[in-house]
Amino acid sequence: MTTRTPPTATLPPVPEGPAWLPGPGTYMATGDRCVVELTARLGPLVTLRRRLTADEAALTVAPSAADCVLSLKLTGAALGGEALSFVSTAVEPEAQGSRLRLPGELATADPTVPAVPATLTLRVVERTDDSLLVLGATRVPYGPLRRSTGFTLSRTRPADRLRLLVAAEFTCPV
Repeated sequence: MTTRTPPTATLPPVPEGPAWLPGPGTYMATGDRCVVELTARLGPLVTLRRRLTADEAALTVAPSAADCVLSLKLTGAALGGEALSFVSTAVEPEAQGSRLRLPGELATADPTVPAVPATLTLRVVERTDDSLLVLGATRVPYGPLRRSTGFTLSRTRPADRLRLLVAAEFTCPV
């Protein structure tokens, strides 16, 4: 009786992403796991507070932190039939990864209209190897948003700044 050793295959290394994010892949937040609220303020007064629908909420984690992207596509009655989208240009950790800073752009659905820079700051509530639960907000001056994109809330709702509050659970890498 002779023993035979089968050849072994070498597997490629598993790509690793940043330690403060789940493993590489695309993570989605379904409608019931993504809450976005729009608040319009005029000075200290809240003139409008409405919940928006997140038609798409995706977090793409790449091996390099500079290539990670968060994108949100928002609709709702408060937007007057328009759609807003936020797309980050990077994901930067703060406070040893317990907070994430996402510089990006807030834009309308019209690609010919320039976007407005916005920074979304998120607090990491829970992180596992295949999910990320976050809560955070971005504040945008309403005047520059209205002038550059043509986005308007309503003539009866004055505002000088907007806040988007985001709570999302990104799961299920695709």
